[in-house]
Amino acid sequence: MSEGDPHIHVERSVPQVGGASRGVIVSTFGLVPESPSVVTTGCGLRVPFAMTSPRPESVTCLPCREHAHREYLGFADQVERLSRMPGAPVSGDRAVEVARWARDLARRFAG
Repeated sequence: MSEGDPHIHVERSVPQVGGASRGVIVSTFGLVPESPSVVTTGCGLRVPFAMTSPRPESVTCLPCREHAHREYLGFADQVERLSRMPGAPVSGDRAVEVARWARDLARRFAG
């Protein structure tokens, strides 16, 4: 863990973390997962969970911002690819909406 690091970071697995994924666990299994006390960040450091944010405007670590930018662009591409497969669990319209959301976040992390 990095002592004295003043930066706000982003978790390494940005598109899969946060309240939305925890909500899926709650609705699926009826369990409420605890937030981790220490997480690995996009820049590779392990920091207290409280020193991370999913909001681009709050993240001050440049390598984490670059990591989140790449991850959200990749997530958008993956959603679009999966939506074109036969039997896809997400409709084309919904995939476009999710991809737009992910690209907007990527743009905000880059900016």
